[in-house]
Amino acid sequence: MTYSTMRKKEAQERMKKLKETIQYHRYLYHVLDKQEISEAALDSLKHELYLLEQQFPDLVTPDSPTQRVGGKPLEKFQKIRHRERMLSMEDVFTPEECGDWYKRITERLERSFFDVFCMVKLDGLAVSLVYEDGLLRTAATRGDGEIGEDVTWNIRTIEAIPLRLREPTKNEEEKFPFLLSMMKGRMEVRGEIYFPIRAFEAFNKQLEKEGKSPFANPRNAAAGSIRQLDPSITAARPLSFFAWDLVSHHGQKTHEEEWNLLRLLGFPVNSEITVVKGMEDIQAYWEQMQKQRHKLDYWIDGTVIRVNDNRAFEQLGVVGKTPRGLIAWKFSAEEATTIVEDVEWFVGRTGVLTPVAIVKPTWLGGTTVKHVSLHNFDEINRLDVRIGDTIILYKAGEIIPKVKQVLHKLRPVHVKKVNIPEYCPVCGSAVERQGREVAIICRNRHCFAQEKERILHAARAFGIDGLGPQTVSTLLDHNLIRIAPDLFALTPDDLQGLEHFADLSSKKLVTEIQSRKQISFPRFLLALGISEVGEETALVLTEAFGTIDRIMHASKEELIQISNIGEVVATHIVSFFADPLHQELVRAYFHQGIQIEQIPIKTISNLSGKTFVLTGSLHTMSREEAKEQLRILGAHTSESVSQKTDYVVVGEEAGSKFVKAKELGITLLSEEEFLSMLKTEKI
Repeated sequence: MTYSTMRKKEAQERMKKLKETIQYHRYLYHVLDKQEISEAALDSLKHELYLLEQQFPDLVTPDSPTQRVGGKPLEKFQKIRHRERMLSMEDVFTPEECGDWYKRITERLERSFFDVFCMVKLDGLAVSLVYEDGLLRTAATRGDGEIGEDVTWNIRTIEAIPLRLREPTKNEEEKFPFLLSMMKGRMEVRGEIYFPIRAFEAFNKQLEKEGKSPFANPRNAAAGSIRQLDPSITAARPLSFFAWDLVSHHGQKTHEEEWNLLRLLGFPVNSEITVVKGMEDIQAYWEQMQKQRHKLDYWIDGTVIRVNDNRAFEQLGVVGKTPRGLIAWKFSAEEATTIVEDVEWFVGRTGVLTPVAIVKPTWLGGTTVKHVSLHNFDEINRLDVRIGDTIILYKAGEIIPKVKQVLHKLRPVHVKKVNIPEYCPVCGSAVERQGREVAIICRNRHCFAQEKERILHAARAFGIDGLGPQTVSTLLDHNLIRIAPDLFALTPDDLQGLEHFADLSSKKLVTEIQSRKQISFPRFLLALGISEVGEETALVLTEAFGTIDRIMHASKEELIQISNIGEVVATHIVSFFADPLHQELVRAYFHQGIQIEQIPIKTISNLSGKTFVLTGSLHTMSREEAKEQLRILGAHTSESVSQKTDYVVVGEEAGSKFVKAKELGITLLSEEEFLSMLKTEKI
């Protein structure tokens, strides 16, 4: 029977079997690392399915293998808010640091030993996959941990990721009775997109043949591929995927059990795992993987050490943006030698001069290093580094290059000492070094370098793409901008005739800038560039005060009362907003139509200024919902109990916070008492 004479019902049945067969072989290849038929035979099955779908387009389903690539190129990525924050990991670099973590966990859990799940730390791009009723609905990048970019269409192109969850066999259902329930409703899986090394090398060779620039490393290639606006470009790149976390709760008691469930649902998981007890076994695993890393077909930069028991993991809680029960033990930093060819002084947005060594280009940890920070003049003296010296470089955490030591025996006769500059290398103003302060500062607030760095800092906070140092320098040189808010007044006509700006690129940059006029309150505060105010401090301030006006008029005493705000930070904040130029900066943003997403806060509340800590699980709401209610009422929340804590809300299976609160005599609230307090707003 030919396709032209096949009836619709027969075609539907054939298409169903084809999809099941293709999915089965996908599972064998990507999850079980087995192959029963050749790639050519599998391609033939896919082609047959494609022809049937062409004849019966109304029978095409979203989970069809032919639907991995589809849709028009996007103009920009949409944002997706993670239902649960995508947290980062605390990094450790030595056996002593890992041992300290292990000791802290044993003390908190009050156990001598506990099961530890060990896995490799993949160096790729973390993504969140959300399935609804078994079908892949959305895929998002980590972003800032709370909001990521919607990369669903690009993720669909990756063969290793199932478009539909695999249905369990009868034997699997008997062993894991809740597997079928996982096929219904919402389920979230997180994992890592990576570029296999052999495929990456072949891909780079092809780029070079075509006269194009190769990627620096597999991680950059993976990240760049996922952030393509055209899914067909992503589809042409042989990316792969490993799942490493089942976020949704279905009764799984251990992380090891989650690993098995992920495999059964059709996700590839990394095979280099083990469950151990004690530091000796953890270190043995780390040493084994460090030796083995170069034999793998994917980049890893360390091992992940996790409390295996899920209940204990939850009980341990979170510190800032990192879970207590999880660390990344990074591999020993790679080292390389190079020669210091010169030392230049970089001027930052606050006027601080930082010495930067210009070194002979050298390959280190997957990238070419040409510059390395010497931090300050005291560090130059400590290292006794001079121009012409041979130095050893290493990468702390395999990210930032640092100088380990100077090889003085290789010092040539004619080396040059590095001297403290008397004048700013950019504007020529005299520099200062106050008392015993380490920093050397240019006090000229209109220094070109400072203006440029302040604008670049603000652009990063606003998330403006395509605005690099050279572009900002050009805009400043032509007096098109003076301060960061001026960016939002630019028009395509302003950019016409400037170097590197064609009609299309001018419109693209202006459109990008205009699309960033709405910003969250913490990001706006970060964009202002207040000294010592980073992301976490900005979040604390916005939660405490609710509006920019209240922060601008806050006294030093009011600021110090806030958790995590010390005297130094409070002084910087008060000084910043007392300056008329900074007041003008804030007004200029509003004049350009910047819209701040304010955090709702109830100004008249008996809970205003009180600090709460939550421990254990609540029945009536999640912890995040409880924290949001407290923030609206003007209260602060903290992850740790201290003398500054006013109340500890005790839920089911409360942990060590409950014990510490009792020791400190802090008021304890049951869930019922807490709900009553929220309702009445009375202490």
